[in-house]
Amino acid sequence: MGVSVTLTDGRSLSATVRGRDVATDLALLRVDQSGLPFATLSPRGLRVGQLVVAIGNPLGFQSTVSAGVVSAIGRSMRAKDGRLIEGIVQSDVTLNPGNSGGPLMDSKGNVVGVNTAIIAGAQNISFSVPAATAEWVVSELMEHGRVRRSFLGLGALVQPAPRNFQREFSFDKKTLVQVYNVVPGSPAARGGIEPGDLLIEVDGKQIGTTDEIHQVLPRPGETCSFALKLLRPGAGGGSGRTLTLRIDAEERQTFQALPGR
Repeated sequence: MGVSVTLTDGRSLSATVRGRDVATDLALLRVDQSGLPFATLSPRGLRVGQLVVAIGNPLGFQSTVSAGVVSAIGRSMRAKDGRLIEGIVQSDVTLNPGNSGGPLMDSKGNVVGVNTAIIAGAQNISFSVPAATAEWVVSELMEHGRVRRSFLGLGALVQPAPRNFQREFSFDKKTLVQVYNVVPGSPAARGGIEPGDLLIEVDGKQIGTTDEIHQVLPRPGETCSFALKLLRPGAGGGSGRTLTLRIDAEERQTFQALPGR
């Protein structure tokens, strides 16, 4: 795919798309031009209260700079494809349409995040993909042309955890996850998960939300097999039974075009 890159000095260069990632709203472009200035990703050392600067083209105003401070780190945010992005940087930097994809920089000029989202109607609440995530995405796109992610193949809903359930299973979470759909032929189906199952633990760690399932899924290339403890309700409301299943997650491939920004 051919695109063009416009530099701050007004030059327009032809580029090719090496890869894109819908979940983080990032793309990797190749420009056949040497000697271009560049910024350095700084994936470590960001602190709450630290001064940060956002650069972008909000509402078409070129090379606009906005300053603020880091309000929180380690937030979680749902991506366009439904996947959880962790480690999100929250700041009070003013962002508008056109800032998306621009850098969030520290006082030394290092890129600590990539600006991605605001909350409509809210003031001074902005979010950026952390530099560590951007660095990983770039390495995946450079090596594979896509970002490899694990896939289970189930649909689940979250409901309050009954007190008798908490007592019986020493369950510390206030909510629990119940499966309502399993994709045929998926890792979940092959592992024996069924609709109606109540998910309790993954590798000994209790789970109470679908986000926590995303958090424990391994990345492809890492160990993709884990133990899932669940409660399978009995027929007709009878007493259920607990099962521990071995699940082998597999790579999920997403090929979707990035929306225009």
